[in-house]
Amino acid sequence: MLLQRGAEAEIWLDREQIRKVRIRKGYRIRQLDEKIRQERTRLEASLLRRARRAGIRVPRVLETSGYEIRMEWIRGERLKEWLRKADRKERKRVFAEIGRMVAGLHHWGIVHGDLTTSNFILGDGVYLIDFGLGRFSKRVEDQAIDLLLLYEAIRATHFSLLKEAWKTILKEYKANYSNAPDVLRQLEKIKRRRRYM
Repeated sequence: MLLQRGAEAEIWLDREQIRKVRIRKGYRIRQLDEKIRQERTRLEASLLRRARRAGIRVPRVLETSGYEIRMEWIRGERLKEWLRKADRKERKRVFAEIGRMVAGLHHWGIVHGDLTTSNFILGDGVYLIDFGLGRFSKRVEDQAIDLLLLYEAIRATHFSLLKEAWKTILKEYKANYSNAPDVLRQLEKIKRRRRYM
């Protein structure tokens, strides 16, 4: 059953597993398209495996081949919908977990690239999905941009919760990542740059 069709991939539910299939881009030369899709598929699987080894809740990769990743299906609700009904205490617990997760990713040199409230799933814990735009990087700039995307996603979708969310996320991020001060300084520089563009 097709669950979602995005710009980069189709997500299928197949026998209690998720199949993520990168779709062909007609505007690219066929050989180049195949190479890019295979490389991105392998990279995403590697990111998921490293994140899992780091203790971050992500779907377990079951198999990769060509342009497809088979992974476990995480049952639960997207954070985006869950936040509309959760009470303050529950929200704080989840925002704290998100701060620790992002700190863990960055400590292990993983930049997610799409930290939105649609990519966190609340099941038997908080899970992070869709590493399709991710990469390996320890660069302070890349990690700051990762945080900025999360900030902007919360601001755009849950503006009334922004102050509460961001305070809790940053508290846990700082407590769990030794390089957090440098990343947060860079984040402020990026915000200032964008204001003057």
